[in-house]
Amino acid sequence: MTLLLNLLWFVFGGFWMGLAWLVAALIMIVTIVGIPWARAAFNVASFSFWPFGRVAVDRRTLTGRDDIGTGPIGVIGNVLWFLFAGWWLALGHLVAAVALAITIIGIPFAFQHVKLAVLAIAPIGQEPLRFGQFVEQGRGADIVADLTGGHEEAQRATVRIGNGMELGVHAAFGAADQTP
Repeated sequence: MTLLLNLLWFVFGGFWMGLAWLVAALIMIVTIVGIPWARAAFNVASFSFWPFGRVAVDRRTLTGRDDIGTGPIGVIGNVLWFLFAGWWLALGHLVAAVALAITIIGIPFAFQHVKLAVLAIAPIGQEPLRFGQFVEQGRGADIVADLTGGHEEAQRATVRIGNGMELGVHAAFGAADQTP
């Protein structure tokens, strides 16, 4: 289902929004001083091309420690990003979201544009990951924990609440349907 939604997204507008992110990244590279912001723009461009089944995660949450993009320098970087590129990318995503939401059938795509508009405001320190990749890496275990039976059971115990959120349910002494 995720593949189908991503293909439809790409054909019906995702290509153009991803291209806008690539243009922003290239402009940042050309200015030389914008090279640190170009990495974030390239990351979000790939996220913008294929947003379904992915979530942007703060690197502090992912690694459990601060780095240059998640500390005070990251805040300054996000403010500069917003002033020079973030506002027009966010505006583009919001306009597309409203246009898609009006069609009713485009509501799932509108939600993705809103998710990307929020990311366009402050992309520094964010890492786009697949849902499962977030669970497997670093501090993701705080959100969705593997059960004693392994990864497959953790996937079955995970309930998707929204497109960007998952709730992990785990038992301390084993699942009710398992024999001790």
